[in-house]
Amino acid sequence: MIIKPKTRGFICTTAHPEGCAKQIEQQIEYVKAQKKIQGPANVLVVGASTGYGLASRIAAAFGAGANTIGVFFDRAAEGARTATAGWYNSAAFEQAAQSQGLKSFSIVGDAFSNEIKAKTIDLIKSEFGQVDLVVYSVASPRRTHPDTGETFTSVIKPIGEAYSNKTMNFHTGEVTMTSIEPATEDEVRQTIAVMGGEDWKMWIDQLLEAGALADGATTVAYSYIGPEITHPIYREGTIGKAKNDLEQSAHQLQALLSDKGGRAFVSVNKALVTQSSSAIPVVPLYISALYRVMKENGLHENCIQQMYRLFSEHLYNENAKDGNSLIRIDDWEMREDIQAEVMKRWAQVETNNVDELTDLVGYRQDFFQLFGFESEGVDYEADTDANVDIPNLV
Repeated sequence: MIIKPKTRGFICTTAHPEGCAKQIEQQIEYVKAQKKIQGPANVLVVGASTGYGLASRIAAAFGAGANTIGVFFDRAAEGARTATAGWYNSAAFEQAAQSQGLKSFSIVGDAFSNEIKAKTIDLIKSEFGQVDLVVYSVASPRRTHPDTGETFTSVIKPIGEAYSNKTMNFHTGEVTMTSIEPATEDEVRQTIAVMGGEDWKMWIDQLLEAGALADGATTVAYSYIGPEITHPIYREGTIGKAKNDLEQSAHQLQALLSDKGGRAFVSVNKALVTQSSSAIPVVPLYISALYRVMKENGLHENCIQQMYRLFSEHLYNENAKDGNSLIRIDDWEMREDIQAEVMKRWAQVETNNVDELTDLVGYRQDFFQLFGFESEGVDYEADTDANVDIPNLV
């Protein structure tokens, strides 16, 4: 079929296998061109098919030569429907890992479930024995608790009072005002249940109980803080409450793992175009302005550049401090001069000057590249087979 992008709001309902493969190839080439990471040997990435989780798997495998297991919830192509981008990304990763002689496996299913945890642990014990790094990078709108059966749904809302500010339709470039009503107490509770640290801790607890986590192992989950302009909808809103819970879980896991030399971190990452961030009001406009300013200052990093820096300068660098469970690789984004310029543009930006003040073109390109479109060197007019198998799918 001829595969074209079909969008619905902040998601793309189609994905291009060759375009996704090209994106994976470029990330791998970047990592291989850098200094080798003296890092982990056997890695589990929960939420491994897109964004920071995928980039973590690539950095570990092709930067440190690690064996990896990726857990993700994606679907294959069916009839006239393409597979998800995460499916194509993982297929390309597995093919590249095979060609380099790296041991890797992929598990598709609900990472929140006890069934997938047990299946993953069995695979670790049979193939690796133990893992020495666990990356937790799950982004989901809902979660069914594996013990109680309750299904929680997350919301992106402020807490206490309504929030109004500028936002942007990144498809059209139209800048408008948006107003979001505050969350109820139950919505806060449910968002914490989906996006907080409980499931991360369940993974580590079950790995430990099964003897599948090596002494001295490291675990890391991902978060975002951002500037004051986004705090009411992000850091001080429902998502922020969940991220606070995630950070509290890091302290608990650090206490749990430290007896055997283990470590637990939350890495606060830079704002980037992801399927998740595209859904948050206000954030696409902020990211577009941020991209323009950081690129003008030679400081812009994409997902793989962020994850290589995390691994090489923080997780596996003898000079990095282990005393603080919070790692800040959003440091360039939050530089005072960068934020001052972004806020200056924020005050001025309107629909008629959005192209002058922001990197709307770069934002759109990054968005479509998430789904394998606008990748250089791919013929999008060619007939393409949407059916792609993932090697080593367990």
